Parts: sequence; structure tokens; C-alpha cells
Amino acid sequence: MKNKLEKILKFPCTFTYKVIGLAQPELTNNIIKIIQQHIPGDYAPQIKSSNKGTYLSISITICAKNFTQIKNLYTELSKIHLVRMVL
Repeated sequence: MKNKLEKILKFPCTFTYKVIGLAQPELTNNIIKIIQQHIPGDYAPQIKSSNKGTYLSISITICAKNFTQIKNLYTELSKIHLVRMVL
């Protein structure tokens, strides 16, 4: 998968992460904080709540300069204790 993704993407490029996690106020802030550490900028996440309100789906688009940035952000976002899945 990694090799296919690396071949498809031409850098710099926009890349959207979808992060699914528990519906807590700090989830969005934690996601933005980690992205800011790796790629500073202004981000406007799109947030959707699950039907029961238990989970949030947060989509956020970055401008990646290389595949390493994309890979590192997947790893770091997955470490947030409220996150259940990073797509």
C-alpha cells in the first residue's frame, strides 16, 4: 500500500485525514495541535457527529511536502487517547 500511495501522490499535495474519535471537546483541539506541530498553518476541520452523538468524524486537509509527513501524522494522530480510527 505504501509504495502505491507514494507513486500516486505528487508533492507538494493536499491530503485529507479523517479522524474518528470519542465526542469530547478536546478531540478537535488535540488533532489540530498535533498537525500544527508538524505542518504549521490555519486549519478548518469539518466535524460531523454520529447518530447517537458518541463519536465525532473530523476531516482536516493539509498540504504535505513529502510522504514522510503523511506517514508521521498518521502515527501521531493515532496516539491521541480519544481517537479510534485514522483514515
